[in-house]
Amino acid sequence: MIDMHDTAIARLVEGLVGPAAAQETLARIAHLPETTGAPAGMASRLDFTWAMNAALFADLLERVPTGRAYVADRIAAGERIRFDHGALRTIRFPSSATGAMAGGIDAFRRILEPLGYRVAAVYPLPRLRMTGFAFRHLGDPENVPQFFVSELDVGQFDGAFGAAAHRVFDSSRDPLDDQAKAVLARFASEGTVPLADALPALRTILTAFGRQHAMPALADYETLLAQSAEAAWIATEGNSFNHVTDRVDDVDQVAAQQRALGRPIKDRVEVSANGRVRQTAFRADPVQRFFRDAQGRGVEREVPGSFYEFITRDREPLSRKLDLSFDSANATGIFTMTRAA
Repeated sequence: MIDMHDTAIARLVEGLVGPAAAQETLARIAHLPETTGAPAGMASRLDFTWAMNAALFADLLERVPTGRAYVADRIAAGERIRFDHGALRTIRFPSSATGAMAGGIDAFRRILEPLGYRVAAVYPLPRLRMTGFAFRHLGDPENVPQFFVSELDVGQFDGAFGAAAHRVFDSSRDPLDDQAKAVLARFASEGTVPLADALPALRTILTAFGRQHAMPALADYETLLAQSAEAAWIATEGNSFNHVTDRVDDVDQVAAQQRALGRPIKDRVEVSANGRVRQTAFRADPVQRFFRDAQGRGVEREVPGSFYEFITRDREPLSRKLDLSFDSANATGIFTMTRAA
């Protein structure tokens, strides 16, 4: 096992959670680099990217007991997780921002692109009235986790839905402060930032992967849910990681093993049109969330939370490169994991 204590990645994660928790977090993840070439006291954008992804992975496991149990089994067996991608959902209004945030994926493009990500492909999700954008890292695309950022188009729904969406999401704040924006700008222009500046920026940027809007009214939540389970999910969970994905050698075998353990695995494996990408997932763990009732009082309801996914990627026959693509039909099937039973 690599000793990560002396790396910039470890120092960033230690600054978030302390040395012991940082080592536990980093010990879960495969392909972490021992060095990215940044000078002493500096963090490269790859260091920052890995630290951010490790923290987001750890956050999801805290919220998803089923995924946490699976990962614990893997670690106990002496294995590490090949973190393939994380996914999050955003809202796009036809002619306005999302409260104080940029609309849709633009709220995260401004974070990901300075760190070396670019949109590699766009995936229409017409049944969901959404679009998926795959952000792939330019520096080490096969190992650095991708981001699958989806965007729900409010303009494709009726007026009642649009009005409820505005009431829910217009209260969104912008989580990025001037210091975080300055650090991202420096990563974009210079590629490295002093660790002393990178750590507070990392803390701030991680808050972007959460709920930025106020507690929704129950009536508005139910209006959204009637037409889009995905919009209702964003209303309670915001821009949290919807799922993280473990790249495994044989997703069918993993699914069978998890089913035998009694874990809530999807009934079928989704297979891409080219046959090279196969995916399945646990069903979302339920969470308790508060809403405002008609009298303004808080009422608690059980709703779907986040989940843990599995993917097998084959190599392209001619180039022999790993097929890093996604598939619209696969994604649509996986989205059903956050629909309430």
